[in-house]
Amino acid sequence: EDFDGKRYIDAISSWWVHIWGHAHPHINQAIKQQLDTLEHVILAGFSHEPIIELAEKLVALAPQGLSRCFFADNGSAAVEVALKMSMHYWHNQGEKQKTRFVSLQGSYHGETLGALAVTDIPLFSETYAPLLSQHYRVPSPDWTQAPEGMTTEAFACQQFNALEQLLIEKHEEICAVIVEPLIQGAAGMKMYHPVYLQLLRAACDKYGVHLIADEIAVGFARTGRFFACEHANIRPDFLCLSKALTAGYLPMSVVLTTEAIYQGFYHPYSTLKGFLHSHSFTGNPLAARAALASLELFALDPQLQRQQQIHHVCQQALEPLQQHSHISNIRQTGTICAFDLVQDKASKTPFDWRERRGLQVFQAALEQGVLLRPIGNTVYVMPPYVMTDDELRYVLKVAGDAVDIATQAPAKGSDIGVSLP
Repeated sequence: EDFDGKRYIDAISSWWVHIWGHAHPHINQAIKQQLDTLEHVILAGFSHEPIIELAEKLVALAPQGLSRCFFADNGSAAVEVALKMSMHYWHNQGEKQKTRFVSLQGSYHGETLGALAVTDIPLFSETYAPLLSQHYRVPSPDWTQAPEGMTTEAFACQQFNALEQLLIEKHEEICAVIVEPLIQGAAGMKMYHPVYLQLLRAACDKYGVHLIADEIAVGFARTGRFFACEHANIRPDFLCLSKALTAGYLPMSVVLTTEAIYQGFYHPYSTLKGFLHSHSFTGNPLAARAALASLELFALDPQLQRQQQIHHVCQQALEPLQQHSHISNIRQTGTICAFDLVQDKASKTPFDWRERRGLQVFQAALEQGVLLRPIGNTVYVMPPYVMTDDELRYVLKVAGDAVDIATQAPAKGSDIGVSLP
C-alpha cells in the first residue's frame, strides 16, 4: 500500500525474495519471539540454537552429500565464499595453478567484485572492468536461441560441447564452473534443459573441476522442485542460497558443501590452511529464525502442491498471449514465467532498448495495481506462493494489457527510473 492508500499485488516477490508474501503472521511471530531471546552473537567460536537447527534442516533438504554449511549475509557474499573456497581448496591440495572460473554467457552472480567477475552482463560489469579478474565464458544453453525444429534437450547438448572442449584444454587452471541452474534470471529469465546440468556434473568429475550451483534466485521451490538441481538429479560441490532463504525478511545467505571440501581446510592452525572468511552479521539469530519459520510453512505442503498449482494457473493464463503480435518466447519453469517484447513476431526482432518498452509496461501495470519489473524487453512473473489463483489470473491479464499500452505508444526514450533496465 502506498502513501495514498492504493494497494498493489507484488507479482515479482520484491526481487524474488518474498515467497510467502509480505508480513506473514507465522514468520512475524517467530521473529518477535526470537527478539526476546537472542538478537545477535558472533558466530566465530560461538553458535546458537536457531543457526544449528537451520543448518541441520538445510542439510536434510539439500542433495545428498552436501553436509556442511557456511553462512554469510547476502547472495553476492555467498558466491564470493564459494569462489574463494573452491580456489583455496585446490591450493591446499597443491594445485596452485588453479585460479580461473567458467560461467555462462549472460550469467549473473552478484555485484561484489568476485561475483561480478563471473557475471556476463555488461550493464553491470563493464564500468568496473579494470577491477575484475578475467575468467572464461561459454555459450548459454538458453532454449530461445535453439534453431527451429531442434528440441530444447538437443540444443542444450549442442551448447555443452563448447564447455566440454574448454575443460579438455584448460581444466588444469580451472577451479570451478559456476551456473544458475535452469534459469538465468538477470539475463532475462533465460531457461534451459536439465540435461545440461547432467552433462556438466559428469564433465566436472571427469576433469577435476568443482561445480558451483548458484540457486540464490531459483532455490526454495521456485522451479517446482525444492532445489533446481533436483531436476537433473545432481549434487553440486557448492550450493549457494539466499533471497527466499529468510522469505525476504532479513539478509542471510549460505553455501552448502561436501565433507571432502570441509576436510580440505581442517588442518592444524600452524599450517595456516584454514578458510578465513567472515561477516559481522553471519548467522544472525533473527534471520535464522525467519528461515526456520519459512521452512515450517513448506512442511505444511511437502509435495509442493501449491507450486504445481501456480504453474498450472500461469500456463493457462498465458495462453491468450500466445497470439499477441508483440509477444514472443513465452516460457515457464515451475512458478516462474516470462515472455519477450518484440517489434515483429515472425522475426522475433526486439524493440530498441532505448525505447524502454519494459519501463512502459512497468508504469502501465502499476496503474492497474500490479508490480511488474521487466528486465529490458523481458516481462516476467515470479509470484509469492500465497497469491490466489484469481490474483494470478489478474496479474497476467494486467501484464497483457500493459504490453498493449507499451507497444502501441509512440517510440520514446526515458530517463525516468534509471535503475530499471
